[in-house]
Amino acid sequence: MRVTRIHTSQKLHSDAVVQLEPEASRHLSRALRLGVGDKLILFNGLGGEYPAEITALDKRNVQVLTSGLAQRECESDLHIHLGIAISRGERMDWVIQKATELGVSSLTPLMTEHSSGKLAGERAEKKRRHWQKVAVSACEQSGRNRVPDIHALQALPSWIEDTQAERKFVLHHRATTVSTAAKAPKSVALLIGPEGGLSSSEIVAAEHAGYEPLRLGPRVLRTETAPLAAIAILQCRWGDMLLS
Repeated sequence: MRVTRIHTSQKLHSDAVVQLEPEASRHLSRALRLGVGDKLILFNGLGGEYPAEITALDKRNVQVLTSGLAQRECESDLHIHLGIAISRGERMDWVIQKATELGVSSLTPLMTEHSSGKLAGERAEKKRRHWQKVAVSACEQSGRNRVPDIHALQALPSWIEDTQAERKFVLHHRATTVSTAAKAPKSVALLIGPEGGLSSSEIVAAEHAGYEPLRLGPRVLRTETAPLAAIAILQCRWGDMLLS
């Protein structure tokens, strides 16, 4: 039977009594209906995980006792920073969830010329906090012990100029297939446009900043499909999703 994994923002160490956060407590006691003596795993995003046991609970509070640190990691050697134009509805949540499962290290939501949504100020920060929670939940589900950073919303020109990586790619359907014969990089920046695509001037700006044009086959992929396909290919080529 699979053991429930819970993220906490608290410091963790062996043989510690931990009072879990309200949201996690409600999830364990009400949704999962766990009880005293049930096992779970705690992690705080700093690496490793702690097997734990519930020692006390009610409808609002769950207390656990940790055991020794388990130095288990499933992080890829390839650091992928995904820059993706914001989209409406639940598409952005879905991309963040799946990109986290696929192993991205960080993600920056971008404002582009053709972005369908407009965010600013406190509303943008509220969205960022929500997206960070989506990434946390995806780590709980997928077994990751390190949570990707969801950065603040950024204008595309500044992301293009500021982002550093050994190789940088801009995805668009007019590109040619990129060469993968070079030495495997340790870090990659991947730029994905909105539903309407990146403008010609945005593509040119990215290429002038060292982004290699990338195309994923002959079909035009949706903005929520393209990053996941690209991440999977990068992980298969240079990361830890190896075909045996």
